[in-house]
Amino acid sequence: MHNLKIAKTKHPVLDLIKNRWSARSFSDQPISEQQMHTIIEASNWAFSAINEQPWRYIVGHKNTPLFDKLFSVLAGGNQPWCKNAAALVLVLGKKTYTANGSTNSTMMHDIGAANMLMTLQANSMEIYSHVMGGFDTVKSADIFELGDDLVPVVMIAFGFLEHADKLEEPFKTRELTARTRKPLEEFILRKF
Repeated sequence: MHNLKIAKTKHPVLDLIKNRWSARSFSDQPISEQQMHTIIEASNWAFSAINEQPWRYIVGHKNTPLFDKLFSVLAGGNQPWCKNAAALVLVLGKKTYTANGSTNSTMMHDIGAANMLMTLQANSMEIYSHVMGGFDTVKSADIFELGDDLVPVVMIAFGFLEHADKLEEPFKTRELTARTRKPLEEFILRKF
């Protein structure tokens, strides 16, 4: 159904990486609490500066008030397809180190690593994800009473795949378009 989404890499990489992509068309199949715990457990094993693990997650399963709150902060361009996700996860970052209260300057890097492990774990379970920056961070902080040390970073939609015909445009075309990436030469600053 989605063979065109398998990355065509110039160099060999793991199938788990080639098969990861940001889906938009989700089925009605729910994600169980155990499945979500497995997905989040994977994030727990990401590297982080002095093992701070600065990521925090607010998880809302579909058909719950928490899902509705998370959905309410999404940008208008994400709501038409996110309504079908089995779960929405608001990713938060803890800005300071617990041990001494100093600023954690690698927080965003560490959270990105944790999110990647989480999405790869989900993909290995045939649960797809879509990471989004399109949501209201100010409203999120207010609704969830985050305080000064937690900051909204991204939102992630999770779900099992559905055929793209379920989507309205322009999302259907985006779902069916093959993936592309810049050539390595564009981001390797010094050659070996």
